[in-house]
Amino acid sequence: MKKIVVGILIGFLFVFAGCNDDDGYSMSDMWIGFGIYQGDENSSKVVMDNKDVLVPVASNYPPGWAISLDNGDRVLVNYTILDEKHDDDGNLLYYYVKINSFEEILMKGVMEITPENADSIGNDAIIVDDYWMTDSLLSFKLKYWGYNKIHFLNLVKKPSLLMSPGIQPYELELRHNANNDEHSILYTAYVSFSLNSLRIDGQDSVKVVVKATDYDGEEFSEEMVFNYANLPDVITPDENN
Repeated sequence: MKKIVVGILIGFLFVFAGCNDDDGYSMSDMWIGFGIYQGDENSSKVVMDNKDVLVPVASNYPPGWAISLDNGDRVLVNYTILDEKHDDDGNLLYYYVKINSFEEILMKGVMEITPENADSIGNDAIIVDDYWMTDSLLSFKLKYWGYNKIHFLNLVKKPSLLMSPGIQPYELELRHNANNDEHSILYTAYVSFSLNSLRIDGQDSVKVVVKATDYDGEEFSEEMVFNYANLPDVITPDENN
């Protein structure tokens, strides 16, 4: 599991020269959203779930604030828009932003249950508070009880699921290993799962059912369609986390 990096506001502010009252943006306005970080030592940007592209030019962090991030990492960002860039035809290309805070979000692929990992996957209760699909990513807002131990979250399928592609929907299950932690604090966690391993050659979509069980024994069950007709063959997010 990747270490979740929590942004801490420390009062550092770089003033962007293009930001003024005529831009229509205020330094007091903030937006929060999920996206994919794309960057290296020379440049960085965040491609948001709604397809907006953010180019950080200011930050509440010292220089090198993104050193903890790798290209393709999933992030939750709090940002302020400073200005925007358009092409010669007036189409919006990206926003110049100040990063107020950010968190790295756990991102994984769909895991197959095997005799070797069945015990470590766990079967503890989990609360599905919200979910949404963006391209190939299925994201969840989850809640669970714990105290001071590391918890593990996975979206799992049986190894035989893809051997009969005509049988749909595919059943997936959210699994939680609480490591025998105490039920003292109700935590909230965000996690995204890539569904790319469910693609079938010759098809442009598959149906899936995602299930989970909460602390009262109530089952969450939701059927959805993973449509990859217009998605690239090359997978950008790292699915081996």
